Amino acid sequence: MRKAGIAVAVAAAGYALASPAVAGDSNGNFMVRLGGSYVISQDSLKSLNVGAVDLKAAGFDAEVSERFIPSATLSYFFNRNLAVELFCCFTRHDVTLKAPIPGLSGKVADTWMFPPALTLQYHFDGMGAFKPYVGVGAQWIHFFNEKTAENPIGAGSVNIKDAIGITLQAGVDVAIGNGWYLNADVKKTWLDTTATWRNVAAVGGNDIVAKVDIDPLIISAGLGYRFNLDEVFGRRSAAAPMK
Repeated sequence: MRKAGIAVAVAAAGYALASPAVAGDSNGNFMVRLGGSYVISQDSLKSLNVGAVDLKAAGFDAEVSERFIPSATLSYFFNRNLAVELFCCFTRHDVTLKAPIPGLSGKVADTWMFPPALTLQYHFDGMGAFKPYVGVGAQWIHFFNEKTAENPIGAGSVNIKDAIGITLQAGVDVAIGNGWYLNADVKKTWLDTTATWRNVAAVGGNDIVAKVDIDPLIISAGLGYRFNLDEVFGRRSAAAPMK
């Protein structure tokens, strides 16, 4: 699944960037960006329960790892100022338990995430090559291929619920000529999820349920190419200028 998603993104971007029929246009209605993103979970454990007993109150805590990943965005411009952007990537994270009891601390889960974010953006103009923008939208995180990792608690399995939250965004595109841009971008999302470890030997075969604020901060940088989308599919009529 991860390889298929990456292949689709790379193929779409590669076609646009490599096709001689697609000329770069700094005012085109479509932009493809490829680059790298650093995902900072900024997580906070809200509760860690075995039945009615909250282990967090007993000194237990947990954290989600940070990752640097390849990423891609596709942006469609309705006019000079308004655009919609789809951010996509795949990332793998570890969940580490910190326990006051010797022998229970360690990695208790690892999972793949598919965290697309869709934002509506406002792009500022009149600043020459610099084109800053802000955006608001939503991010959905799909967790898959969850495993119990080193499993110091002796869990039979782990499941993490999908999550959705509000996303705010700010960034800047810097024109370097012929439709090419340098890009820097920051996204912040607020969301929470529930992770359940089943049949945990450390607590007598009961389940452990954690409620977590993930609230990822995604810092990205990359290279973008802007062009007119109708040149990819074949222009039927003259394109109206962006207003």
